[in-house]
Amino acid sequence: MVPTLPPNQVREKLNEDDPMRSAMLAACLMTAAFAVSTDAIAADAPVIGRQIADFKLRDHWGKEHQLSQLGDRKAVVVVFLGTECPLARLYAPRLAELAKEYEPRGVAFLGVDSNQQDSIQELATFARVNALSFPLLKDVGNEVADQFGALRTPEVFVLDGQRTVRYWGRIDDQYGFQTGVGFQRPEPSRRDLAVAIDELLAGEPVSQPVTTAMGCHIGRIRLAKADSSVTYSNQIARILQNRCVECHRPGEVAPFALQQYDDVVGWGEMIREVVHEGRMPPWSASAESGPFVNDPQLTDEEKQLIDQWVENGCPQGSISDLPEPRQFIDGWNIPQPDQVVHMSAKPFNVPAEGVVEYQYFEADPRWTEDKWVKSAEARPGNRSVVHHIIVFIKPPGGRSRVALGPQGFGPTDLLAGFAPGSLPLHAYSGMARHVPAGSKLVFQMHYTPNGQAQQDRSYLGLIFADEKDVTHDVRSGFAANLAFKIPAGASNHQVTSSRKFRRDTLLLSMMPHMHLRGKSFHYEAIYPDGRRETLLDVPRYDFNWQLSYVFPEPKLLPKGTELHCTAHFDNSAANLANPDPTKTVTWGDQTWEEMMIGWFISADAEPIQSVADEKTAAR
Repeated sequence: MVPTLPPNQVREKLNEDDPMRSAMLAACLMTAAFAVSTDAIAADAPVIGRQIADFKLRDHWGKEHQLSQLGDRKAVVVVFLGTECPLARLYAPRLAELAKEYEPRGVAFLGVDSNQQDSIQELATFARVNALSFPLLKDVGNEVADQFGALRTPEVFVLDGQRTVRYWGRIDDQYGFQTGVGFQRPEPSRRDLAVAIDELLAGEPVSQPVTTAMGCHIGRIRLAKADSSVTYSNQIARILQNRCVECHRPGEVAPFALQQYDDVVGWGEMIREVVHEGRMPPWSASAESGPFVNDPQLTDEEKQLIDQWVENGCPQGSISDLPEPRQFIDGWNIPQPDQVVHMSAKPFNVPAEGVVEYQYFEADPRWTEDKWVKSAEARPGNRSVVHHIIVFIKPPGGRSRVALGPQGFGPTDLLAGFAPGSLPLHAYSGMARHVPAGSKLVFQMHYTPNGQAQQDRSYLGLIFADEKDVTHDVRSGFAANLAFKIPAGASNHQVTSSRKFRRDTLLLSMMPHMHLRGKSFHYEAIYPDGRRETLLDVPRYDFNWQLSYVFPEPKLLPKGTELHCTAHFDNSAANLANPDPTKTVTWGDQTWEEMMIGWFISADAEPIQSVADEKTAAR
């Protein structure tokens, strides 16, 4: 007998199965805007046990497909997809594999795209790139999505021989998010879709008929309110230009563009959701921290305008009200570099799946004289698989591999980095980074496979300053703890570190760094007179967003000030990103190990010449 679950029981079931069910997945999950597919089912529309009526849709070739044509199939898997949804992109190759596995056993697969913003050409590209052997159909007007009650992508429905819904939810549990933090397991712990199909083919009840599907809102057609005082042209375009377009444009980290109305209209519900839940724009500092010059958060007024726009059906308005497009330097967030250094002569091959250990590449910029770097920007060669880049300076005679660790690798010299949400190094006026002649650059590369074999050749852009114009030497530093042990199962393990300044110091920015068990991070200044001040509080750390926090003006820390850092780690099973909650965790480079680093950028408060004169006098 097929169970029928009304929506209230569906919600209870979902909460029971996965109570941590909101927020964002980033990177190659680090850039997605996801949520759970259980929040808008009509009260009189149970999902499990629903009979699906015949429907007819065309694929990207224009060929018509009809559900009733699959009458000889023992089961039909209908999966709702979106061409720009990062989670749909991750799972598309897996769906192709599942289709090949089960089609010989009498199971048909159908992909359905109900997004108004996805064109036929984009469907064709999506199907080709992911080698889909099953039809990908365009649901114009989202009528089929409405019949199923589908809300997200990817979202799966398994129909039995009578075309009754027997399973509804996710593909498996490898990728997801919890409380704003994205996770990626090394492999799924349960192949939910495959298990449901196997049980159905065996004539058994589906043991877990409902699971939590995470993904992007389906971009449904909406009826726009003609007399809306808030439109895309007169308000929303300006908000997006100021807050979103820096990343949501071609060639940048975000998975889709938000520069034109046709790009934006299908994402209205998603934009409202991620803004109100604080998932976008990415920012982890608490309200008690700062202010920081790079804080991208929307104001309450901006959020209210988005609310009203979505409620009114996302109207376009008059194109005469549009602002001038924001101008960007093609390929860079800094001015045109004086020199570009690639990580290697040949690209690195990134596998389609699995966990890739950190890769290290040593590049020789061939500097025969000292350099003063005033701006530096690390750029991924392939944004779809580069999670982060850290570029270190290896001075002449330095170690061949730059790293922190208990084996004695000394203090590293961080020059630049890239991660979703990070900023390029751009020093204040008169400040630059000294690099001695003969130095090499070491690229630490973290790759996250995206379902397709890829190649990457990342690079670094540098802008140099004239030595005579430099008043302060900028450098990186850290307060790190290398000797911690996080017990198995510990949900809130505390680790501290500190750094005392021996000179008056100007603090420019901070960047906390932990791995998958990182939970929170706190920077505090303890001044020589005993006074304590919170500099940065990150109550909900997200490994997918390696954010820097930049002061509007350099912050003076007098000689003798201690920079004290406190981190908390969640090594319990409740942390869904946890690779193994049964193991004690110590320091290590890889993401299944841990780090505790309070990075910062600083400069001596005294100008370079004053410091040099002081050293000469001391001699």
